[in-house]
Amino acid sequence: MKIKFSIITAVYNRSSTIGQAIESVAAQSYDNIEHLVIDGASTDETLVEVQKHSHARIRVVSEPDKGIYHALNKGMAMSTGDVIGLMHSDDFFAHKDVLSNVARVFEAEQADAVYGDLDYISATDPSKVLRRWKPGDFSHAKLSRGWMPPHPSLYVRRNVIERFGGYNTNYSISADYEAILRWFGSGGIKSVYLPEIMVKMRIGGESNRSLERVIQKSFEDYRALRSTKMGGLVALSLKNLSKIPQFLGK
Repeated sequence: MKIKFSIITAVYNRSSTIGQAIESVAAQSYDNIEHLVIDGASTDETLVEVQKHSHARIRVVSEPDKGIYHALNKGMAMSTGDVIGLMHSDDFFAHKDVLSNVARVFEAEQADAVYGDLDYISATDPSKVLRRWKPGDFSHAKLSRGWMPPHPSLYVRRNVIERFGGYNTNYSISADYEAILRWFGSGGIKSVYLPEIMVKMRIGGESNRSLERVIQKSFEDYRALRSTKMGGLVALSLKNLSKIPQFLGK
């Protein structure tokens, strides 16, 4: 049976970018997709843009929530697909065949998770690549040294989330990292790296918009490493240092 993807977008006051995010999902050549847009009761023109770019495979919920991870958990609970992935409201797919390629890997490798590369782009000039994240193949040793796949390029089977849980909303910034440590580490899932650029991500997200947020993220990353027994200060330091090659290998 053909894999069904559930793509989840959590959004709040992103009227300038949400249209492109929705369009990039609608433009995918793979046709067995549902797109869930979980809006946190935006006060700008976000819902106007969502309606403007609406398509047959989209479902929209707009109501107050408790942040992005609460919204993503809500989307996962509503979803019906075999595989769950994200499309953040500031991001878009790198090309129209991303999900076709991901589906092929899931089917050929009987994988629990598939992930690929990510381009960080300028918020004002989407054609300008500022960083390129090429995570490479997974190993437990690399995970304990601060490795992680790019969250926006990660696709996970529903049964992984059902077995090991979704996002821990006690983390305001690093719930994605904690979940990845849990799924890849404690869960021991089978993952496959697809070496292609899947997603274009605008610089300036929640985790790096201020020095205070950067510091908070480091504390939360450390807490996630300790709670999952995947490491401590050394892993945290290596995780931060691993970003340097992303600026050099564009």
